[in-house]
Amino acid sequence: MRFSLMQTGVIGRRHELEAGMAGQRGDLYQRFLEEMVGYIKLADELGYDAYCSPEHHLQIEGFEITNHPGILAAYVGLHAQRLKAGILGYVLPTHNPVRVAEEIATLDHMLRGRLIVGFTRGYHARWVDAYAAVRGIGATNVTHAKAKNEQDAINREIFEESVQIVKKAWENSMFSHKGKYWEYPPEGGSAGHPGYAEFGAGQDENGVVREIGIAPRPYTDPHPKLYGAFAYSMRTVDMWAREGGKQIVFANDLDFCDALWNRYTETAKKAGRDVKREDVGAWGGFLILTDSKAEAQELEAEHRWFWDKWFIPHGQQFPNVLIGTPDDISRQIEQAHERLGFDECFLMFGQGHLEPERQNAELVRFAEEVAPRFSSKAPDGTLV
Repeated sequence: MRFSLMQTGVIGRRHELEAGMAGQRGDLYQRFLEEMVGYIKLADELGYDAYCSPEHHLQIEGFEITNHPGILAAYVGLHAQRLKAGILGYVLPTHNPVRVAEEIATLDHMLRGRLIVGFTRGYHARWVDAYAAVRGIGATNVTHAKAKNEQDAINREIFEESVQIVKKAWENSMFSHKGKYWEYPPEGGSAGHPGYAEFGAGQDENGVVREIGIAPRPYTDPHPKLYGAFAYSMRTVDMWAREGGKQIVFANDLDFCDALWNRYTETAKKAGRDVKREDVGAWGGFLILTDSKAEAQELEAEHRWFWDKWFIPHGQQFPNVLIGTPDDISRQIEQAHERLGFDECFLMFGQGHLEPERQNAELVRFAEEVAPRFSSKAPDGTLV
């Protein structure tokens, strides 16, 4: 089993967040970057598989200061020798999908395949509305029932079409696309160039561009490993089953998780894909490793403050918590693994709002006392 770390991108400690506007403090951002380097280097040494970040913008409060997934992935690669960079993920309704495909392909080359990529739909209205790639896009988190149904439907349509475009760009040297929201090249084609005809492709006999292609193509053939980040909807599970994305689930209800795994397998089979159970999804949660029950309660309360103040009002559920001693956490992972059969586990941790010394000790203990019960080290040091 492989274990990966997931940061939320918190810029500072609780008292610094409570002071307000922490996201615009340069001193805190410099410290955030410095601490991130420390976590990356430690994870690299300990054998974790990947260090992952989400995408969020306009985060003046400082709770999720992860405003460019590609740059953060390159930053991971810059400071690690074998650790993968994880993007979980690009919020596709806020991007031109062809540009995303090309950016990921470029990162894949820079990292020489040490890249995993997920796509999400976007729940934070302030920045999703501001960054909308197509007029009419909104976040998935809205309260008015009619608006929620209409807005969610549009968001989902654009998201699903964007996933198909990204894959088309990766898997074809040249391509065209005419969908409900995107068209490449635009209707009527684009102006050509003699060099296109002599050295390239996609231009017709009249000098009009009819197909496009990204450059470079991905380093990984046919493309980096694709994830459906944080699936909770059966419709989303169905889409990833058809498109070949591995779902990531942070839920502690194993009956619900089992239903997701079964639904994915059934839908994939209908789409002509025979998927092994370990390839259906990854599982995980928030890591709180300690021998002290009192400290466990204190740390969970700290994490819940963070969640209650920020994520819950955005409609996000509190994630599964892997809490307790190494034996306690091992039992939780073992029970979930026996039920679901996953081979990847993603661990959120207290990056940012807890001191690095305490977090480093937790990550070391997990790698030394929990992970070996499920993994052995490959020649490159990765826990597998």
